[in-house]
Amino acid sequence: MRKFQERPLHRYEVVTIFLDGKVFGDDTLVMALGVTEEGEKVLLGFVETGTENEKALSDFLRRLLDRGLKVEGGVLVVVDGGKGLRAAVEKVFGGRALVQRCQWHKRENVLSYLPKGEHARWRGRLQEAYQKPSYEEAKGALMKVHQELSARNLSAAQSLEEGLEETLTLHRLGVFEFLGQSLKTTNCLESVMSQVEQICAKVDYWKNSMQKHRWLAASLLAIEPRLNRIKGHVHLPSLRAALRRELKIGVQPQVA
Repeated sequence: MRKFQERPLHRYEVVTIFLDGKVFGDDTLVMALGVTEEGEKVLLGFVETGTENEKALSDFLRRLLDRGLKVEGGVLVVVDGGKGLRAAVEKVFGGRALVQRCQWHKRENVLSYLPKGEHARWRGRLQEAYQKPSYEEAKGALMKVHQELSARNLSAAQSLEEGLEETLTLHRLGVFEFLGQSLKTTNCLESVMSQVEQICAKVDYWKNSMQKHRWLAASLLAIEPRLNRIKGHVHLPSLRAALRRELKIGVQPQVA
């Protein structure tokens, strides 16, 4: 466990970080998965806390920086929409990060306000809108869905509107067509969690927190060498360049 949680991270030039939580018994452990410019997946660490705990999550992200994680060149952080996660990213990474809200979680949040018999229809409408290649096309299609939802179910429409821009970050950066399949959702990390579940499901009873941490660390160390590079990884340098432009990294201030 110590080997995993304390290993240096300075040699990894990550361009994307996924953050999401997995339930162990009655507790949640939030994990961080990094993706380098070459598309390599690196498991960065985890913390025992809920996705709404800004203080604990901020401390966790600071520890990643203390271990050498580099975000100075700009990083895209993919989250499920938890307010604590979002606030922690803003507090710790500040002007070095942009957030991509998970489109799958956004869609499912919207559907939760609608009768089950209508889910298939609205799911298809939202998927079709998000698959538009450009920001203008996707935003226009989503606003049309929003208008129709406002007449059908105002709460669902408000759910779609909340944080909508951050679900379109890849579109706005101009890389959705090449990297959307890999980075539009938290699926990369959830795939890791699924593999963790295959190992940890053997435990019938969690005795204490130490046991959870040890099993998770051992599972992640076993899984990491088998992780494949993300699809579209050849376009990750373009994502880095787009992040630098959007965040104005490396831009010299004009002298009056």
